[in-house]
Amino acid sequence: MRAPSIQKTVIAILISQLFISAAFAADEAAPRSAIETVVIDAQRTSNGVARKAQEEASNLINLMTVEEMRKLPDVNVAESVRRIPGISLETDTGEGRFINIRGLDADLNSTTFGGLRLPPSNNASPFGGGRAVALDAIPTGLVGAITVTKTNLPEQDAEALGGTIEITPKTAPANGKPFFEGRVGTGREALRGTNIADLSFSGGGRFGGNGPTRSGISAYSDNPFSLVVTGTYYEDKRGIDDVEPAFLDDGTHSPLAYAGWDQRWYQYNRKRHGVGIDLGYQPDARNSYYVRAFDAGYTETVLRQRLTVTPDGNPAATAGGFIDGLSANGFDKTLRQEKETIDNKVFVVGGKNVMDAGTLDYRLGFTEGSYDKKHDYNSDFNYTPAAGIPFIVNGTTVTPPAVNYNNLGKGNTPAFSVSGTDYLNPANYNLVKFQNSTMNITDKEWSLAANMKLPVNWGNFEEESIKTGASARMRTREVAGQPYSYAGIPSIPLTSASSGPNISFYDGAYQNGPQLTPDYLQNVLAANQAISANDRINAALQYQKDKEDVYALYGQYQMKSGKLGVVTGLRVETTRSSYDANSKGVDAGGNAFIAPSSQDKSYTNFFPSVQARYEIEPSTLLRAAFSSTIARPGFNQVNASLNIDPSANIVSQGNPGLKPITANSFDFTLEKYLPNSGIISVGLFDKEISNYIASNVTNQTFPNNGLFAGFVGTARVFSYTNISKSRATGLEFNYEQRFKQLPGI
Repeated sequence: MRAPSIQKTVIAILISQLFISAAFAADEAAPRSAIETVVIDAQRTSNGVARKAQEEASNLINLMTVEEMRKLPDVNVAESVRRIPGISLETDTGEGRFINIRGLDADLNSTTFGGLRLPPSNNASPFGGGRAVALDAIPTGLVGAITVTKTNLPEQDAEALGGTIEITPKTAPANGKPFFEGRVGTGREALRGTNIADLSFSGGGRFGGNGPTRSGISAYSDNPFSLVVTGTYYEDKRGIDDVEPAFLDDGTHSPLAYAGWDQRWYQYNRKRHGVGIDLGYQPDARNSYYVRAFDAGYTETVLRQRLTVTPDGNPAATAGGFIDGLSANGFDKTLRQEKETIDNKVFVVGGKNVMDAGTLDYRLGFTEGSYDKKHDYNSDFNYTPAAGIPFIVNGTTVTPPAVNYNNLGKGNTPAFSVSGTDYLNPANYNLVKFQNSTMNITDKEWSLAANMKLPVNWGNFEEESIKTGASARMRTREVAGQPYSYAGIPSIPLTSASSGPNISFYDGAYQNGPQLTPDYLQNVLAANQAISANDRINAALQYQKDKEDVYALYGQYQMKSGKLGVVTGLRVETTRSSYDANSKGVDAGGNAFIAPSSQDKSYTNFFPSVQARYEIEPSTLLRAAFSSTIARPGFNQVNASLNIDPSANIVSQGNPGLKPITANSFDFTLEKYLPNSGIISVGLFDKEISNYIASNVTNQTFPNNGLFAGFVGTARVFSYTNISKSRATGLEFNYEQRFKQLPGI
């Protein structure tokens, strides 16, 4: 089947299914299948109901409700999800950000909100693929429940090689009663003496129609409309003290010899927000419609004060450590002052209609993830001490100033002393560099989906149905950045740009001297800001415009006979994409130039799935599953942009020929559901992965003319490649028991 035919077929099916409900809606409610008896009510769902939903699910999932999230002080979704078996958390600045499922990095996962795919909002994904959703931008106060899917069904989007994280929004209680709940919290971060603000609320109910009687709502028409409004705000000013040594690792010197180290003092100020609305209309038991919208993200300012010490790389061993001279860089005092806003937006409208023939559901949605770096000022004050009289240590001549260092500090941490110079005196430092940059990334997606479920009686089983559907996702991603230079920087002494007392941390083990004064250089050098020729080139190289449309069809069959339940089917997805960027080259005259580069790519993939669930005894299940999924190449990995650096003999380029990563997954799990919502389970999984993407470096010889004029000898080429076969295999064990029989406090 060719890609264009699938695209046209999908659109035709979507249009036709959206109008079926108007023609076939009936007055009487169809009986619900027992397979669907458990529904998560995100607002009031207890852990017991959620556990039952996990037990009844036809595939392998894990559920967590807001009731569970409240028990621990998690401030974002990532920190809540990490408590699910098979999940690991990646942190940044002391807070959870990215989620890995079964050891596979976050770029290989899918994240959805109410069934709608969320695009990434943070440009710094763990492996640089630009596809991972940073969950620290979504506060827990906006969430009703979280579901992690580990074995994909045909009805689910196949871009979930690691798994899918579904975030369910809060909805109105089915009983129609109005509700309001809120949280007010605070705390103290002792390192910098700053406070925390933690505020959230949600409220709503049903309204309209005839209104409830004295005995309550007796029919949907009494209050057919429902509304839930949610808001959350969280602010902290987290401080971090950090020492980061770097080792020579050159194969010649001791592995404990330093190439240098940073002493970093951080001050973050993050203001996280979330607002959401869920508006529903259910005139009767057979028809329901909804509109949902939410906005979540944060604005963060960063101050990073840093002292960098750079030895000359010729250490001499001493008793318990090393002594080394200082390089031409000597000491650097730097300040980074950055502000960024990360935001996620979702809007979706949809409905569900129960008809005599079957059940139709549909939705039209829009999502947007954005990253806006408003400024990123970086200043550098340097101090290179003058050479002194040489002296000899263990037969090696050392010219002071010198650095003595070892790993004998408290807890075997790095310890050092500097002789021959006062490196903490700001009068010794002068400004050598000041720069700024901005960046904006927007990732938008429109989506349309429709599903039809029909009861059948092909095998005379007690429950039997087929489900078909189609979807289309149209995605556009744009990246633009602008670096700035400062011409004619005067030799400003650090004494003019620093203030306050000497800073030390880790019980006085490390000294940074006086801090650089925030905003000082921005004000003094504002008139010097300019865009140089190199800035224009670098801005052009940052530009990207990517389009990626995915069209899908699926068919799914489900049955239950006694203790056995099976769901099987096939999903077909066609991807049509284009990746636009700019490449850097050098002409025969040695002049740099920028040329546009573009790459179109189309491919079709088939995703079969077979999953079985067998009840050995009540509350004891055996599951076996085969499922297939995909992870598309990262935008920077597949982009055709070319960057040539003849002076360093380096060529960097994405690989437009990259294939998507696909996986055939096998799962075998034994589950025992215990009283009081407990569980004990053990499972084996094996993902047979094809075309895993890895970075690679090759050596090539280019002709010393034309685009490659200036290349001499062998050049290093940095790019990406597919690895034909790889695998991820593991064992999962989960035990959870609630001891409700214990006496209270």
